[in-house]
Amino acid sequence: MLGLLSGALVVLSSGTAAANNAELVVDYTCTGGLTQSGPVSLRTKVSIPTTLSVGEPLSIGWALGYRNQFPARFGSPAYFAPGGKVSVTGNVQLSGGWQGVLQPKGSVEQPNQLQPGTILRLPEGISDAAHTTQAAKVKVTPQRLVVDFTPPAGEAMVNDDHPDVKYDGDWASLDDQPENNNDHHHDVHRTTAAGAKATFTFTGTGIEYVARRDSDAGRVGFKINGQDATPAYVDASKLPNGTPSNDDDRGGLTLWRFRGLAYGQHTIEVTNLDEGKEATLDAFRVITRELVNPPEEYRTVCTLDSAPVSVDVTIGGAGGSPSPDPTGTVTSTPTTSVTPTTSVTPTISVTPTVTFPPVTPSCMPWAPPSQTPTPTLAHTPKPTPTLARTPTPIPVCPTTPSPQGQTSKSASPTATKTVTTTPKPTVTATVTVTPTRATPTTPQVVVTPQGGADTGGGSGERPGLGLVGAGSAVVFGGMLGGVVLVRRRAAHTRSGE
Repeated sequence: MLGLLSGALVVLSSGTAAANNAELVVDYTCTGGLTQSGPVSLRTKVSIPTTLSVGEPLSIGWALGYRNQFPARFGSPAYFAPGGKVSVTGNVQLSGGWQGVLQPKGSVEQPNQLQPGTILRLPEGISDAAHTTQAAKVKVTPQRLVVDFTPPAGEAMVNDDHPDVKYDGDWASLDDQPENNNDHHHDVHRTTAAGAKATFTFTGTGIEYVARRDSDAGRVGFKINGQDATPAYVDASKLPNGTPSNDDDRGGLTLWRFRGLAYGQHTIEVTNLDEGKEATLDAFRVITRELVNPPEEYRTVCTLDSAPVSVDVTIGGAGGSPSPDPTGTVTSTPTTSVTPTTSVTPTISVTPTVTFPPVTPSCMPWAPPSQTPTPTLAHTPKPTPTLARTPTPIPVCPTTPSPQGQTSKSASPTATKTVTTTPKPTVTATVTVTPTRATPTTPQVVVTPQGGADTGGGSGERPGLGLVGAGSAVVFGGMLGGVVLVRRRAAHTRSGE
């Protein structure tokens, strides 16, 4: 389960995440809103952790930039004071262990006064994160970007000679005016013709008319978006209290204002109402109040240039190790070639039949096993493979009675023989692993021979000295029998000659 966490411009990282990040280079094409001269191309780099532990944040980082090979950039849509804000919001789809969306966000303020078309700076990066509360595998897919512009609360001056100010009728442009007139940029437009108009389209929430007050001036009318504004006119020859003014070309004054417009594009129309009376235009002051949300008309949508690319994120258990499957057991069936070097010390119990006096053996009394064992390795919670082998049964040698006709009697001594072998088998084993701890112990190999003769005795067998004596008799009997056999063969050989 993942819990969303707001993380605009906050990079949440951990040792595990920092060491296991996937970085995707993703290109976008942006249209609408802030695109002034056609689509704008962006190149971004998305950083996504690939392995996490439960409790670590799934943090997405997104670096942004214009693609240098394309000249188009986001541009200011209008005149604004310093402080306009460009905001970028990403969209990251999460699927698999959890279904949802992360929205990395970031913003940057524009430090300078803006004019239409001024290139806008982008935030260097955006980010977001989610809490991880249980082990899972999550597929992370970066998708579209949205770019917004929030105008600053403030005002911007537009001089009377700006190209966006359109004049209709008999207007004169007066440049290099005396500084004591206090005109904005030391220039104005002036007319005495009734019906002469000046029109200006602006973007904001209000507008102010800046002009001269003069005792010879007349009335100037105003319309907003084609409708009479309130107030509908101002008399530039009077003071704000309505009394006549004695001013002579006193410039730089705000004679009329209108506030409270919905943020957006509007048009003001200024008209000289009195024939023969002077009307001037020094500048317009565009007003923008503080906005709660970015205007919809500036929203720019950026789509991927190619198909979406996904990154798989593995969220393991606490401590950084991957989570086990729901049964808590990891089972694998590899085909493994094993070449162990094993020291084996089996204990073999032999019950031979001994004849007194000893007879001459016609074969070796015991032959070591020569088979190649096929062990079975069992991987247990304390991984201790067990090698089981089945040796060849010990042969029983037939004996020939003594020609002297001595009475023979049968004995059943029990001999214990210790054999040390060093097999080096090459085996192919099927291994079932049930890990219970990180580091297995050294495996022990136990060899259990099968097929030995039954000793016929239990825990209460004869004393050890008796066993030793019986074993010695067997050995000496075998040796004497061998000597007799050799002598007889030599005698037969001489008689044959």
